[in-house]
Amino acid sequence: MVLVRTTPPRPVDVTAVFPELAPLARPAIRLHPRPGSPSVGESSVGGPLLWPVEEPWPHCEASHLHLDSGLRQSPAEVRLERRMRARWHRDPGGPELTPEEKAIKERSAAMLAERLGADAPLPADCPAPMLPVAQLYLRDIPLLRPPGQADLLQVLWCPYDHEPDCKPATALFWRSSAEVVDILAAPPEPYEANYPGYVPEPCLLAPEAITEYPDSLDLSPQLRQALGDWNRWQAAGADVDSSYADRPVEFYDVHLADAPGWKAGGWPPWGRTDPDPRYCAVCEVQMVPLLTVASFEWGGYEGRSWAPHEDQAAAHATHAGRRPSQPTQVEVGSADNMQLYVCPTSPEHPHTDLIQ
Repeated sequence: MVLVRTTPPRPVDVTAVFPELAPLARPAIRLHPRPGSPSVGESSVGGPLLWPVEEPWPHCEASHLHLDSGLRQSPAEVRLERRMRARWHRDPGGPELTPEEKAIKERSAAMLAERLGADAPLPADCPAPMLPVAQLYLRDIPLLRPPGQADLLQVLWCPYDHEPDCKPATALFWRSSAEVVDILAAPPEPYEANYPGYVPEPCLLAPEAITEYPDSLDLSPQLRQALGDWNRWQAAGADVDSSYADRPVEFYDVHLADAPGWKAGGWPPWGRTDPDPRYCAVCEVQMVPLLTVASFEWGGYEGRSWAPHEDQAAAHATHAGRRPSQPTQVEVGSADNMQLYVCPTSPEHPHTDLIQ
């Protein structure tokens, strides 16, 4: 079965009201991750990677911020607790632990106890195996501009916080899927994760091509001023809720500019800071957004207009279990986004990332 998600039409054709925005339109692809069991041959978030058995699995060698190790869990334990909570929500009278869950818990505890032996350094002091974040095939995400004959992008991160920005360290790999013959079946995992939100839940994708416009912070002062002119919205006959009369720029940012959620390309979502252009460390050109790793697929009450048609009922319902707006269970920063940028001249130049 093909997974399909469709963004509802925007409440206003913004370029009909502000033709000045038309030249700023950018293509983007909303990934629409949803829980599932992806294979190595599929695009995914948090799924298994098409990784050559002869290629060493990436480890993070950087210094990790130390937290009380007792507060952290292994990725297996994080996934186990999520599964248990979902089961308890479905069946409140069920067993506390199933035999399978008990075995996973005991195995994780034994592995950590062995690692934390008397003479062993803390896991945070050791090179840490990185976790898969996303695997994107060019056939699904044609916005990617891979180098050479590559048709696959793989994104991993270290599930510890790192100085100076208290975020996971990321790694990108471009490869040709046809060249991978023998696949690594059981990649190593870190003994623990700094935070459960750094352990992505395996998700299938429903890629959808959309057109985006920049956040108001990326606009010229003149255009921002025009967006704030309520009379201009009214003169154009735009069907804007009158509750936005004193804040039309907010209406633009929430409903018409850059889309929330996991996406490739498009415009960056600002908020924590003003726009902060990134420049290639090799050739000094301004870098472009490659991937947005999002804590949520849509925002609160107002942001639900971005929930796909297929999820509108769930978006407006009351939930005691997993929130439908957080299918990946990823949470970065304070429920923020991590933006990955690449050099438009050469995607093989070092990438950079930023929390917003």
